[in-house]
Amino acid sequence: MTKEKAGDRAEKARRGTGAARERGPGRRLRGAVANKLGTAILSGEFGPGDILSGEIAAAEALDVSRGAYREAIQVLAAKGLVQSRPKTGTRVLPRERWNLLDPEVLAWAFAGTPDARLVRSLFELRLVIEPAAAGFAAQRRTKADIKRMRDALNGMRHHSLATAEGRAADRDFHDALLRATDNDALIVISASIGAAVSWTTQFKQRTRELPRDPIPDHARVLDAIVAGDAEGASEAMRLLVELALKDTKDVMAIPPAGPGQADEI
Repeated sequence: MTKEKAGDRAEKARRGTGAARERGPGRRLRGAVANKLGTAILSGEFGPGDILSGEIAAAEALDVSRGAYREAIQVLAAKGLVQSRPKTGTRVLPRERWNLLDPEVLAWAFAGTPDARLVRSLFELRLVIEPAAAGFAAQRRTKADIKRMRDALNGMRHHSLATAEGRAADRDFHDALLRATDNDALIVISASIGAAVSWTTQFKQRTRELPRDPIPDHARVLDAIVAGDAEGASEAMRLLVELALKDTKDVMAIPPAGPGQADEI
C-alpha cells in the first residue's frame, strides 16, 4: 500500500465519512440481491444458458441501484454461476462451472428443496474425503485436536442437532477432525464439508424430527481417533456418512440411483 493510500484510509477513519458509514448497508444490499439471484439459479428458475434481465430492468425490478445489482452479479461471477459480457448480457454458466463447494452457494442450494443430483454429489464427496481424513486424524491428532472434537461433541449433546447451536457444534466437530489430519489441502475444504453437513442436517428436519440421533455415530468416530485406531476411525466415519445419506434419502423419498437415473440420489 502506498503512503498516499494509507493516508487516505487513515483520514477516512478519522472523519467517519458517509462512504464508510454506508459500506455496511451497501454490503448487505449487495448480499441480498446476490442471495435472491443465486437462489433462483440453484433452484432451476434460471438454467444454464439463460440470459438474465438487463442491468437497468433488473435493478428496477429488484428496487435496488444499478451499482448494487452490478456488484451482486460480480459476486455470482466470482462463484462461477454467471458470466457478463458486453452486448450479450449476463448468462448463466454450465453447471460444471459452478463452485458448488462454496458455503454460500450451498446455502442458496438448500434455500428450497435441494437438487437430488447435488445432494448425491455432496455425500459421495464426503465418502471419499472424510473416512480417509478420520484415519489420518487418528494417527496425527494432538491433545488440542482431541479437546476441540470433544468440546464440539459435548455441544452437540447439550443443544441437540435440532438447534442452530447444535448444528454449529456439528460443523465444529468436522472442522476439528479435518484440522487434526495436519493436511493443508484437507483443512482448506473444511468450511465446505462443514456447510454440507450443516445444510443436509437442517434440511432433514424441516418437516419432521430427525429420523434418528446421529450423535452416537460421531462419538464412535471420536473414540477411535482418541484410541489412535486409524482403521476403526475410518470405518466409523464411513458408517456415519452412509447413515446420514440414508436418512436424507428417506426424507427426500427418492429411490436409490440406477443406470440412467443421474438425477436421483
